[in-house]
Amino acid sequence: MSGATGVPEVTDADFGTEVLGADLPVLVEFTADWCPPCRQMAPVLTALAAEESTRLKVVQLNVDLNPLTTNAYRVLSMPTFMVFRGGEPVRSMVGARPKRRLLEELSDVV
Repeated sequence: MSGATGVPEVTDADFGTEVLGADLPVLVEFTADWCPPCRQMAPVLTALAAEESTRLKVVQLNVDLNPLTTNAYRVLSMPTFMVFRGGEPVRSMVGARPKRRLLEELSDVV
């Protein structure tokens, strides 16, 4: 299922399969419908997903609809970006940022 941005959405139910069990590193945006900075990130994530599809999987998780995963990773602010590799969180970033900066921050984990 795709979110409003065209970036696939994951849920508490499929987080293990889609994120923890993924072959590629996965960038998860913990997001919420009521979060303006999250909406600002939509075109950035859509572009990133398209450009980096061979090296990085990009997904969103709605924190209001998926409290188990949100609480498990102690996500308190939106947007929070976490990179998972081999089933483990390897990077966490809070707040909206331009695509160039996001790519720089991802460069050592993808």
